[in-house]
Amino acid sequence: MEQLIATIEKGQPFFNAIARNKYLKAIRDGFISVIPIIIFSSIFCLVSAVPNIWGFYWPEDIDGMLWKAYNYSMGILAVACAATTAKHFCDAQNRDLPKNNQINFISCMCAAIVGFLLLSSDMISDATGELSGLNVAYLGSKGLLTAFISAFVVGIVYKFFISRNITIKMPEQVPPNISQTFKDIIPFSVSCAIFWIVSIAFTSTFGYCFAQGVITVFQPLFTAADGYIGLAVIYGAMSLFWFVGVHGPSIVEPAIAAALVSNMTDNMAAYQAGQHASAVLTQGAQYFVVCMGGTGATLVLVFMFAFMAKSKEMRAVGKAAVVPVCFAVNEPLLFAAPIVLNPVFFVPFVLAPIANIWILKLFIDLLGMNGFMYTLPWTTPGPIGTILGLGFQPLAFVFLALILLVDFALYYPFFRVYDTQKCAEEAEVSEEELAAKNAEKAAKLTDAFQGRADAKSVADGAAASLNSAAAAAKAPAASAGVVNGVDLNGKRVLVLCQGGGTSGLLANGLAKAAREAGIDLTTAAEAYGNHVDMLPDFDLVVLAPQAASYLTDLEKDCARVGNKCVACRGKQYIELSQNGEKSLAFVSEQLSK
Repeated sequence: MEQLIATIEKGQPFFNAIARNKYLKAIRDGFISVIPIIIFSSIFCLVSAVPNIWGFYWPEDIDGMLWKAYNYSMGILAVACAATTAKHFCDAQNRDLPKNNQINFISCMCAAIVGFLLLSSDMISDATGELSGLNVAYLGSKGLLTAFISAFVVGIVYKFFISRNITIKMPEQVPPNISQTFKDIIPFSVSCAIFWIVSIAFTSTFGYCFAQGVITVFQPLFTAADGYIGLAVIYGAMSLFWFVGVHGPSIVEPAIAAALVSNMTDNMAAYQAGQHASAVLTQGAQYFVVCMGGTGATLVLVFMFAFMAKSKEMRAVGKAAVVPVCFAVNEPLLFAAPIVLNPVFFVPFVLAPIANIWILKLFIDLLGMNGFMYTLPWTTPGPIGTILGLGFQPLAFVFLALILLVDFALYYPFFRVYDTQKCAEEAEVSEEELAAKNAEKAAKLTDAFQGRADAKSVADGAAASLNSAAAAAKAPAASAGVVNGVDLNGKRVLVLCQGGGTSGLLANGLAKAAREAGIDLTTAAEAYGNHVDMLPDFDLVVLAPQAASYLTDLEKDCARVGNKCVACRGKQYIELSQNGEKSLAFVSEQLSK
């Protein structure tokens, strides 16, 4: 087993490179930006459709008002996604351009919207041949793939012209906002002209719009992905990447993002039509079946640690991690146990998500249960999200009980082996020796989280920070906000992770420690990708372990605004989140460099 893990670990630089790919990052970040639209629309779906299970139907006018909110939010999802993806792709392009010659992301967003509409909608004529409307069939989830394409084309065109200064230049006396408008005319016009020509040529050749053609081409892949093998490959890979320290969803989700949302929409449409909602590969299934408790389906495991472990260390880790894991933030368990790169948990960590999604498919295919139709925030506790997402179907309760039982059965033997090992370690050595041994082991296991060729330099800096923190812990309390000679009053710290969940652990811990010490320190937590516009407002940016592979790109972003950044290792991050004095010392150490 250890040989297998070592072999997989050798491919980590390649996996990290994929995770940092600017196209995949733009898709993921652009998609995350429109999640509020999906959640908002699903609220109206829940209110309108769930009461039908108990035989209650809203009056037609009220039901129409509920669905209007859905249609005017979810119905234009791809339009919004074209803009948000263009914005994030533009941010990535700007890293390679001089600070005084940047792409205007607002113009990019507008161009992407215009281009997407040209590719995805046609005018509708009435019986007399008069233009009477617009075909909106592909403005929602069905148009997501075309939205990504339009965003990338716009970003490439803009970079081509802006980097070569092929723009309309105005005299220095002209105000900057007016000059920027003229600077954008050429790339904007060329982008829209490309979409216009492609739209006309495609529709003339095939008789339908470009967006429909994209769906036709990719439909076989979506169908294959919804099968047993496809689901196993997708979610097995997601867990495998996470196990070796690479954030799996960053690699896998961009490839299936369109299918996840489109299948949810198809399920809802089928349910409304009185048909079977048969799609398995959906956003709800990923949030509340595959990732119940986080990647690896660790909800059951954290309760084992907290209440069944005989090892003192495992019980402490479980009790500290149980609340975050219930809300799908399982990094405290993954890094502190550790689960990541721990050979004992390799098999259940990869197999539990696959077993869960296969059981869901069996319930849908063989027992006739409808698939997920409603989207809820990913931090909704797994069991609640499962029942709500499946619309309170009676079979949903049976399904939930079964996957919890299966996860328990898969994890329990390996949990017991690890518990026995830890108990033996605790019996052989003193508490001080055990603490040192665990720290050294965790440091080795989490070195891989750096995701960089120069990981050693970051690790050395982190070690120095921890040594400084240890010294600070023994020193008198900070006076007037000064820690290690650095005045933290008025300083601002931004913590970034992949989804904005784990980052809250350290941000909240820092804020609490600062309050208790009487320090005026501002902290914030955010998802990486949404940080670019926030950077000027902060003095220090801290990357959580699962986002550490983005440190190179973050350094470029921070260099443009003159602030500092650092990446944490797994064990270190958890320790800083739980120890206020050490976290304040860590911040002062980074700011003093």
